[in-house]
Amino acid sequence: MKIVNTSVKKVDGMGVVTGNPAYTEDLILNNNVLTIKLLRSPHPFAKIKAIDTSIALKVPGVEAIFTHNDTPKTRFTLAGQSFPEPSPYDRRILDEYVRYVGDPVAIIAAEDERAADKAMKLIKVQYEVLEPILDFEKSIDSHIIIHPEEVHTNFEIGYERERNIASKAYAEKPGVDEGFENSDIILERTYYTQPQMHAMMETYRSYSYFDVNGRLTTVSSTQIPFHVRRHLARALEMPSSKIRVIKPRIGGGFGGKQTAVCEIYSAFVTLKTGKPSKIVYNRKETHTCTTTRHGMKLDVKIGADTNGNIKAIDINVLSNAGAYGEHAPTVTSLVSYKTFPLYDTVPMRFNANIVYSNTMNAGAFRGYGATQGTFAVESIINELAHHLKLDPTEVRMKNLVEPGEGKYITSGDIKKCIEIGKEKFNWAEKSIPREVAPNKVRAAGMAVTMQGSGIGGIDTAAATIKLGDRGDFNLMVGVTDMGQGCDTVLTQMAAEVLEVPMDRISIHSADTDLSPYDPGAYASSGTYVTGNAVIIAANNMKEEILKGASKMFNVEIGDIDYLGTELKIADKIISLEEFAQRSISFEGMNQITTTGTWGGETSPPPFIAGFAEVEVDTLTGEVEVTDYLSVVDCGTPINPNLVQVQVEGGAAQGIGLALFEDIKYDKKGRVMTDSLMQYKIPSRLDCKNIRVEFSNSYEKTGPFGAKSVGEVVVNTPAPAIVDAVYKATKVRVRNLPVTSEKVLMGILDI
Repeated sequence: MKIVNTSVKKVDGMGVVTGNPAYTEDLILNNNVLTIKLLRSPHPFAKIKAIDTSIALKVPGVEAIFTHNDTPKTRFTLAGQSFPEPSPYDRRILDEYVRYVGDPVAIIAAEDERAADKAMKLIKVQYEVLEPILDFEKSIDSHIIIHPEEVHTNFEIGYERERNIASKAYAEKPGVDEGFENSDIILERTYYTQPQMHAMMETYRSYSYFDVNGRLTTVSSTQIPFHVRRHLARALEMPSSKIRVIKPRIGGGFGGKQTAVCEIYSAFVTLKTGKPSKIVYNRKETHTCTTTRHGMKLDVKIGADTNGNIKAIDINVLSNAGAYGEHAPTVTSLVSYKTFPLYDTVPMRFNANIVYSNTMNAGAFRGYGATQGTFAVESIINELAHHLKLDPTEVRMKNLVEPGEGKYITSGDIKKCIEIGKEKFNWAEKSIPREVAPNKVRAAGMAVTMQGSGIGGIDTAAATIKLGDRGDFNLMVGVTDMGQGCDTVLTQMAAEVLEVPMDRISIHSADTDLSPYDPGAYASSGTYVTGNAVIIAANNMKEEILKGASKMFNVEIGDIDYLGTELKIADKIISLEEFAQRSISFEGMNQITTTGTWGGETSPPPFIAGFAEVEVDTLTGEVEVTDYLSVVDCGTPINPNLVQVQVEGGAAQGIGLALFEDIKYDKKGRVMTDSLMQYKIPSRLDCKNIRVEFSNSYEKTGPFGAKSVGEVVVNTPAPAIVDAVYKATKVRVRNLPVTSEKVLMGILDI
């Protein structure tokens, strides 16, 4: 391979660092764009009895104000999932019920922000304030019913609105009860993972207008343009053929933009007024009125013999969906889907209830349930190891999956990742607690994880390649690059197959009118699913070029050698540029365009073994991560530098989950951590030394042997850090995050 498996520069790198206009707001060219503001509920649960907008409508510059009386009655989901979506259709554009503090009550459209803000203050709302459920552990069978209306689901997901259950999930590998009967030691623990904010740099925003042909066009910072189009069509009760969605550059997503948070409002305003409109969430709205990681309570029971052979694991989960059920059936299922296969011979059982509460909505977040499952399962395995006085790596080596033909896992080796990590991390020394200064103790912990590569048996992607008249290529894809580098990786793959330099390929994404279908950037699908589609399209292109040359020069295909930028026909060399020019002329009459579509039953998992060294101040309880190592098996890294950056970023995000990030509510259901001043994410100073090592393998179903890496990177820091803190202090924190207060109170045994 000449281009794949090399660390080439990102194709969009120069544009990013020089600030070339490319983001949603950069593309708003019309000065007469209406600014949208949302009046939001001050109550966590209430019914709107009356709304008076008469005075607000008199504010100069106000174009329109809409309430639930003005919006369609159709219910829908905003989850970025392929149709038919498993998430319940439990929301309207505006509803007479508001279900969390920040739920929209009215849409104000004005000529500028000042007029919209002034009008917002003059809207008078009469609420019937209802008793909320702010503690999701009190949700099931409460006398309070958060969704009294009838809700449609496309599948049987265990929906029970009268019990506040948005979904249920169950999975089992046989032999759990027998396993516990044959266990010498049984541990039962309860773990809590907190909601987490995506905290991307670019907040949520969209811009809508009618094009010259009267089609509704929405430009949005989204991971899921094709899903957004479908949601808009249903919510606005109009054909999707009348809607176009354009995704420009995205300033970060991490799963937050896998939910169509804001597009519905600009599209609705433009549809009603006929005028261009925009909505831009400020940081406070982003932190209080969007989506979070699902907070979960995980009760875990494990049985083993005295040698550390695990006999059974039982997991019971209560998951907080928040006010609406986007991604409710799927996120929590990954607690089992991404832990069971790691310990393939261990009988395991999983039962979950995903419940409504009157808190901010939960949704997709990098790791997508595997993060929470990894924390619980890896933590109790670490606790088992300490109880048996065994090294945690030893327990895992006895129980982890062995890949093989005919198994769910056929490539890669998580045990090899552990072996590499033990050596590179100096585990034998660092895992032993040691005092490095007065009141400063260091120790290390570890954990393992897996994820997937796309959604097997569900999502498909397509890629289209066009041969230009100068012998260059246009690569058109629907997947969305949000900083992870998929535009670069896909260009590398196309260049490798077409045997041309990368600068001969221009990539374009994602526009629902121009791009071939792609579900979007989620489920770690970009490299694996869309990459396979690109390879098919590129191989088809080579075949069509040979067919075209055979016809043009009246020779057999076997007498033509494809040389990338040239064709060798008998003893004659024809440049690809000359061939391309002639092929679109009267001589050839053929603009060569090829498309590849790919979707598979497989979702081969990438692996990571994560090792964390912490330093704990025993006088204050402060925890600092001094060294973190991720050993990654993602098959063949298409671009090793981009993989490394992904791993480093994911590790930092996992460190934030472990130590800092926590969404705090007051007694009235208001989010108190409503800015980056109150909601703390790790800075570069908090990530002293993040290292990455590769354990390369070859995945035969992947493009050039590759698997994904986008999500798996966030899962191991929390359990590894928690165990390192335990080794240093004998304080076991089972309720994330591991704050200095929790550690100090544990040291003082308070």
